Amino acid sequence: MSALKKQKTESTKERVVLAYSGGLDTSVILKWLSEKGYDVVCFCANVGQQGEDFEAVKAKAIACGAIDCICTDLRKEFVEEYVFESIKCNALYEGRYLLGTSIARPCIAKEQIRIARSYSAKYVSHGATGKGNDQVRFEMCAQALAPDITTIAPWRDPEFIESFKGRKDLLAYCTKHSIPVDAKPKANYSIDENLYHTSYESGMLEDAMTTPDESMFKMTCNPRTAPDSGESVRITFLKGVPVSMTTLSDGVTKTDPLEIFLYANEVAGRNGVGRIDIVENRFVGIKSRGVYETPGGTLLRSAHLDLEGITMDREVKRISETMSLEFSRLCYNGFWFAPEMDLVRNTLEFAQKDVEGSVEMDLYKGNIFVTGRESPKSLYSADLASMDIEGGGADFDYQPADSQGFIRINSVRLKVYSALQKKLKGGK
Repeated sequence: MSALKKQKTESTKERVVLAYSGGLDTSVILKWLSEKGYDVVCFCANVGQQGEDFEAVKAKAIACGAIDCICTDLRKEFVEEYVFESIKCNALYEGRYLLGTSIARPCIAKEQIRIARSYSAKYVSHGATGKGNDQVRFEMCAQALAPDITTIAPWRDPEFIESFKGRKDLLAYCTKHSIPVDAKPKANYSIDENLYHTSYESGMLEDAMTTPDESMFKMTCNPRTAPDSGESVRITFLKGVPVSMTTLSDGVTKTDPLEIFLYANEVAGRNGVGRIDIVENRFVGIKSRGVYETPGGTLLRSAHLDLEGITMDREVKRISETMSLEFSRLCYNGFWFAPEMDLVRNTLEFAQKDVEGSVEMDLYKGNIFVTGRESPKSLYSADLASMDIEGGGADFDYQPADSQGFIRINSVRLKVYSALQKKLKGGK
């Protein structure tokens, strides 16, 4: 028996915690769940959306029938436990996407479950569509954290889908139930926003040849119109985590994790850093076109990667790159709270123990140029690398003549392979 059908047979109301944005879809879902006999507690997560009036969101939720609306400021937790974790792990999905939406979902889901527990709610709900990744992420996280709590997904419910075939039906329902609707014209694309990134998809962007409208960008300026002077920064890490950021022109320094990231967004954004336009593979098997701007994340990840070059052992780096790919895949697909993710994160945590030091970079019209790096745990030796010092100095016993045997040993398998290919071709 489905959660909705079961509810109709019970005399007492059960509680459901709805992930609520105050927008059209979740406002309709709020009223619809109330009509189905639930007491609805709305939950709105502050993960850094620009210009969001959370008091207005709360007032709207109560007006639409919610018994309560909880707006939680998750920005600090989001940066320290998710954004910086992603940067530390060099997360990048399919070589391009910095996972701005993906890493926010476990942060939100964790708080939603906490609220559900505090209200003794047996159900949680969300407004994610049946074709996207978010439905998977929210529900996989919820199941991992609270397998006894059931998720209601209206956009997969046949009755809901039959009632609301498009925006016109949603608006008609709002009129019928006196649900306030934003009078401003709706943009011809959808937006997901947090302090890590802003993403744009659907609508006009579903045509893979349609150029994004410049007016839609929120976090970055057009690289073509970015300042001609550019900007230089110094970013310092400890165990792979950013601990300070300084703009070299004015000496402004940030050391609080949230302030570091917001400042990275500001500086990178005004220099046009962090825009991408890609087609990616959703976990559900559908290709999706997305336009993203992730200024601070792009800047910090670039600095972190460079610092790894001077502090991380070659073989540790090789294995870490494999783990980074796995971290990105698991995060994108919604497995943040899975045991395999614990394995990957613990492995990468160990690999980051000596990633300490500072990187200086120039930002110029959408580009990032590393200009220098230093670390108290550097594995780099100028003497050893020098072409002018034989043997690498007193601390090293590297003899160029030894390379002859090194090359000979490593070429054995190549000779065997070549001989086999020659034999298979008849000795020609």
